[in-house]
Amino acid sequence: MSSPLTTPLVEATGIVKRYGPTVALADGRLTVLPGESHALVGRNGAGKSTLVTVLTGLQAPDEGTVRFDGEPAPPLTDRDAWRGKVACVYQKPTVVPELTVAENLFINRQPTSRGGVISWRRLRTEAAELLDTWDVHVDPEARTADLKVEDRQMVEIARALSFGARFIVLDEPTAQLDNREIERLFTRMRALQESGVTFLFISHHLQEVYEVCQTVTVLRDARWITTAPVADLPRRALVEAMAGESIAELEVQLRELDTKAPVLLDARGLTSESYENVDLTVRRGEVVGLAGSSGSGKVELAESFTGLYTPTGGTAQLDGEKLPFGDVQAALKAGVGCVPRDRHGQGLVFGMSIGDNATMTVLDRLGRFGFVGTDRKRAFATELIDRLDIHTEGPEQPVSDLSGGNAQKVVMARALASDPRLLVLINPTAGVDVKSKESLLARMDSARDDGTAVLVVSDELDDLRRCDRVLVLFHGRVVAEHSAGWRDHELIASIEGVDHG
Repeated sequence: MSSPLTTPLVEATGIVKRYGPTVALADGRLTVLPGESHALVGRNGAGKSTLVTVLTGLQAPDEGTVRFDGEPAPPLTDRDAWRGKVACVYQKPTVVPELTVAENLFINRQPTSRGGVISWRRLRTEAAELLDTWDVHVDPEARTADLKVEDRQMVEIARALSFGARFIVLDEPTAQLDNREIERLFTRMRALQESGVTFLFISHHLQEVYEVCQTVTVLRDARWITTAPVADLPRRALVEAMAGESIAELEVQLRELDTKAPVLLDARGLTSESYENVDLTVRRGEVVGLAGSSGSGKVELAESFTGLYTPTGGTAQLDGEKLPFGDVQAALKAGVGCVPRDRHGQGLVFGMSIGDNATMTVLDRLGRFGFVGTDRKRAFATELIDRLDIHTEGPEQPVSDLSGGNAQKVVMARALASDPRLLVLINPTAGVDVKSKESLLARMDSARDDGTAVLVVSDELDDLRRCDRVLVLFHGRVVAEHSAGWRDHELIASIEGVDHG
């Protein structure tokens, strides 16, 4: 580790950023030493993204200073100078999917011959050398769209390093990775650290902070709260620093399941390219979890019930009636509500208001003959906003203005608006802060109490802990069932294939 006398690689002091009347950052501070992995944590809306835009030269602060290696940050107009200092690998890839790895690595700076024509041979050679230098095992001629998420991230990191940057911001890098892929990413991070690369690591998964980071900085309500060695900050203290109040450890109360409650969802022998011969039941007022790695088939299975896929074999009934496959509207009409896996791509229409998004599935109830009553829609949307505790100025506010946690609550509001008999939740708390997570899970609990059958797919153990049962899929097959009260190591062993052949 660096000594206290080491010049910080990055130092941000007194950063203030306003957008009109909104103060996005009132006192941003960050000191990152060379060669460390430094975590930046805080609830959605704490100011993390704003600080990153300042650190990466996308926007100038209204007040405060940024220094690299003790020197003032370059002017915003000098993009090349910024690329030589810092790069951000976002949750959404910035590579061009249709281009090869080599083309992405040297986009807009391809090696040319004397005549100014691109030298494809040199491009491939230099790309292979760059990947080899940073120990990235990817074919330079592979189409980037065909890469796994973790390999695409490593290509983005290699591209940043090729500009000379040694400070890499990783923004929610594990959001789309399974446990094995996360461990491989962390192994690569540690190797790059030893080669002189420094990371700023942003994640809502606090356990990851303890696994891969040496130092953590907490932002809350647009202000710096604390910076401390990770080893000196217990998890409970970290959560309290983020929340600004004492949070008792969540004790999940195991409740008695009514085994005489009628079965609402009854699936037999479901088979597709992603899963095989799955039998599944969910009773009225029961929450069943689906766990497994990213290639287990758990998401595809859940999405089949929402009408996104048609299985090649098997049947499913909802409340005694055949469930329509391959038709989202028909599934909705049959009584299926859904929080999809990607709120950006599948869950929200960003050009529309919060009220429009929340009531999209129930417009037929709010008017007759295709005419929607404005007052009725507004009243219904307001009721949903109150029910989900969505922090907003009102139903007319654009949904694009919301933080991740509140945006996810809008998706949940729409899923509940139709009073579904089956509620399918796919990674319902991904990328949201601690308080929003608790609010979303409370809505899941109340849906269960109302007699809804709930199916939850999640990579988060905290989401699955509230389930009455958790089924584990491994390579498309159900390999284990865990009743409520399971221990973490038991479930993880099933997910990782440790306790079965």
